[in-house]
Amino acid sequence: MNARNDLQQQAQTVSHRLASFTTHLQLSDVPQAVRERAKHLILDSIGLAYATLKLPYATSTLAAMQELGNGEATVFGHSHKLALRDAMLLNGLLIHSLDFDDTHARGVIHSTASALPVAFNLAERENASGADLLTAYLCAMEVSTRVGSAAKSGFHNAGFHPTGLVGAFGCSLGAARLLGLPVEAAQHAQGIVLSMASGNLEFLQDGAWTKRLHPGWAAVAGATSATLAKHGYIGPNAAYEGRFGLYSLYMKTPLEAGDIDIATAGLGETWEIDGVALKPIPACHFTHASSDAAIALHREHGLQASDIERVIVRVPGPTIPIVCEPVAPKQKPSNSYDAQFSIPYIVATGLLHGRFTLDDLEPEALADETVRAVAARVTHEVDADSTFPRHYTGEVIVHTRDGRTLTHRESINRGSSDRPLTNEDIVAKFFDNAQRNVSRDAAERICEAVLSLDTQPARNLAQALA
Repeated sequence: MNARNDLQQQAQTVSHRLASFTTHLQLSDVPQAVRERAKHLILDSIGLAYATLKLPYATSTLAAMQELGNGEATVFGHSHKLALRDAMLLNGLLIHSLDFDDTHARGVIHSTASALPVAFNLAERENASGADLLTAYLCAMEVSTRVGSAAKSGFHNAGFHPTGLVGAFGCSLGAARLLGLPVEAAQHAQGIVLSMASGNLEFLQDGAWTKRLHPGWAAVAGATSATLAKHGYIGPNAAYEGRFGLYSLYMKTPLEAGDIDIATAGLGETWEIDGVALKPIPACHFTHASSDAAIALHREHGLQASDIERVIVRVPGPTIPIVCEPVAPKQKPSNSYDAQFSIPYIVATGLLHGRFTLDDLEPEALADETVRAVAARVTHEVDADSTFPRHYTGEVIVHTRDGRTLTHRESINRGSSDRPLTNEDIVAKFFDNAQRNVSRDAAERICEAVLSLDTQPARNLAQALA
C-alpha cells in the first residue's frame, strides 16, 4: 500500500506530468504552424550567434573553452570544435549576448538561447534526425516557458535570472527526449537539475558579462542531469513544489493557489511557442514599447536636443528596477549592456535619431554627448494602465522648451504575441544579423538548412553552421 501511495504521489508532481508529456511527444502531434514558427525562432537565434562572433565576450569565452579541451561538437560559425558541454555553453552565449533574442512574455525568459544549444549539440552527437532535434527543442521550450510563467515574475523579484534558472529545467527534458529516457528517468533529470540551476541579476549593477553565460550554462546543466539520470542517478521527485523545491527557494513570496498548475495546464493543446515574442530592436524587451514611442515622436516632430526640456517615460512597475534604476548609470551607460537595459539612453536615442540598432551600442554611440545630455533629462513613472506581463507597455511624454507636451503610447509592444513579427520579418532580421560576419551565399545556405530542418539529418545543419 505504501509503495502504491508513493507511486500515486509521484505521478501527481509537476515533474512527472512534464516528463510524461515530453517523453511521449511526437513531432506529428505538433501543429504545422507551430513547427514552422519554431524553425523561424531557431533561425533568428542563429543569425544572432553570427552577429556576435567577433565581439570581446565571444572571443574570450572561445579561448577559455579551447583551453579546457577540444572535442567533436560544433560551435556556430567556427571550424574549431569543442567538447560537448563547452560547445553548448558557447553557443548559448553567442545567441544571447546581444540581448536581441526571443522572449516568452509570461515566463519572462529567453528560452531559445538554452533550448537550441542542448537540442542542437546533443542531436549532432547522437546522429539524430532534424525532426528529433526540433522535437527536443519544442520540449525544452514548452517546459521552460511554462515553469517560468507559474512564477509570475517572482524569480526576477528575488534577484534570479529565469533564462538560466528556469532554462535548465526545460533543457533537462529536451536532453532526456533526445537520449530516449523513460518517464521516471526524465523526472529524475528535473530533480537533479534543481541542484544545478542558477543565474542571478547582479550584472545589472555594473554591466558585467555574466548574464551572457546563463542560457549556455542551463543547456550544460540540462544535458548533465539527463545523462546522469540515463545511468540511474536518482533525483528528488518534487523538484518544483517540494519543501526545498524551485518555487519555495527561489522566490521571496510563495506561489498563490493554482499558480503551479500554470506549468502543466493545456499540455499538448496550448503551445507556448505562440507566446514567444521576437525582438525588433537589440535591447531588453522591457524597453521596446518606449523605444518605439520615442521613434514615433522623432518622426512626427523632428525633435532636436535643444527642443527637449524634460522627458517622462511611463513603464510597467515590475520593470523599473531592471531598466530604470539605479538612475545615474541608466542615464549615462558605460557599456553596451548598460545601454540595452537603459530606458533613458534608448529613449534619448530614439528621440534624436529615430532608431535603435546594434550600431547604437558601439562605443562611439555611447560616448555621444548630445544623447547623454538628453538621457539626463529622462525620468520615469509607473504605467498605471499597463497590461504587463502580457504586454511590455511604454509611453513617452516630452515637454519642450517652447511649452508643448508631446505624447506617444505603445500599448502593445511590437514583436509580442499580440503584435508579432511575421516569419518573413524574421528571415529579414536573420540576414541583417548573419551578414555582419558571413557572406550572403553562406547565410542563404544556413537559412535553407534551418527551414528544412524537419526533413533532413541534424548533421546537415551542423555542416552548414560550421
